Amino acid sequence: MSARNQMTRRQFVKAAAVAAAGTVLLNTELASAQDKGERPFQSPDVTILNPRNRVPVSLIIDDSTCLVNMAHFGIPQFAQTWPDNYKQPWRTLPREIPDSFVRKFALWCKEQGVKGKYSIVPYPACVGRLDRFLPGWTEKELRDSINLVRELITPDWDIHPEMVTHTRVIDTKTGHPYPQTTQDFMENWGWSQDKSAEVLTDYMTYALRILKNIGLPCEGITTPGGFGSRNMDNLAKATLQSCRDVFGTEIPHYFRDLFTDDRSVAPLVQYASGLAGDDPKCVVSIIGCTGDWFGGWDGLERGSVDKLITQDLNAGRLPQVIEKGEPAIMVCHWPGIYFNGEEVGFNIFKEVVRRLHARYDNLIWMKLSEIARYWAAKELTRIDKEGSKVTFTAPFAATRFTVRLDAPAGAAPKLNLNGKPAELRRLVNPMELNSGCWCANDQAVTLCFDLPKGKSTLEV
Repeated sequence: MSARNQMTRRQFVKAAAVAAAGTVLLNTELASAQDKGERPFQSPDVTILNPRNRVPVSLIIDDSTCLVNMAHFGIPQFAQTWPDNYKQPWRTLPREIPDSFVRKFALWCKEQGVKGKYSIVPYPACVGRLDRFLPGWTEKELRDSINLVRELITPDWDIHPEMVTHTRVIDTKTGHPYPQTTQDFMENWGWSQDKSAEVLTDYMTYALRILKNIGLPCEGITTPGGFGSRNMDNLAKATLQSCRDVFGTEIPHYFRDLFTDDRSVAPLVQYASGLAGDDPKCVVSIIGCTGDWFGGWDGLERGSVDKLITQDLNAGRLPQVIEKGEPAIMVCHWPGIYFNGEEVGFNIFKEVVRRLHARYDNLIWMKLSEIARYWAAKELTRIDKEGSKVTFTAPFAATRFTVRLDAPAGAAPKLNLNGKPAELRRLVNPMELNSGCWCANDQAVTLCFDLPKGKSTLEV
């Protein structure tokens, strides 16, 4: 793949690059051409800012699951399909990423306020289904691992299936992998590229139901490797349908792409419909902004802090994105964070977080579902302004909704949320902006509030 144009996730194999040669521009065109759906009127006199007028940051963790080290069990299956391209010493890699490390990582992140997405591959590398049993681990070990994710991970991290196995495609009617091992029967490569939205919905539904069976909530999905890379329309439609069918998700989202060049990494709100009715719909594509610069998908290639943010805090990919005000969503793989017990990726991430917090005071850590919801509200809320009155008609609620509009000096905003007056507190320091607060200068008012679904009015 052309690194000049796009680094798609899972750029971990030469064979995948060869198989997908010539598709980079096609993928980019497909992403930009995907159906945005309905868009409401929004008065140009009202500017919607980022939540709390801060820049969202997040961490996407791929290839994570309960206990199973996906690199150890996945590499030999990849090698069966592409023998010339997978020569990593997989037998030397640990078979397990222990729960003690999951706990250590999660507790540190909670102390730092870090949020993001954590994959749980439902049938990891065909080892066993998490809602049944994992050969090689006891029933109690599996149950304890699931409980750890439920109790310690889910409060601050979205849970995604990374499709069913992340290796071989399973037959959803039998629950067994297809006998073929060509790239056309691997989740990472060819199988998904020509499937209808209905077939992809069935496959995603299978994955989501396993996670629902073990009590893990999901509002989105992550694609394994090149899954759906040349079938983006049907991928988006299937995400929308499967997440709604299994979990009743109001705003499904998915992670498929990352860009490390100068293109926008703002979320894409797609297939919006029914915005004026009782059942509004949309799906949001979340876009990462970094390569896997922490420890590599196989836990063998050491990463680099400076590629993300340099020691002087002025350069690197993250400052590039943050200065644009777009969500700075980092991407990593769990085996690289653990790095075979050396925790190389984890230590790199710790330093990245330290540097970010030393450089910026205007960041806000968010889960992917929170980012998706905010962008859906940002793009799909109708905004009418007549005189000094602004009316918001929101198909989706969103917390910390932040707007700015011109106002005469000394004007104080009055806010009604679904017909009920809201208490507002004026701030002197705009960096303290939060829900229920406002600040002003001589020319404009900035207001942050929890936007409810329905009609709200603002008068200044």
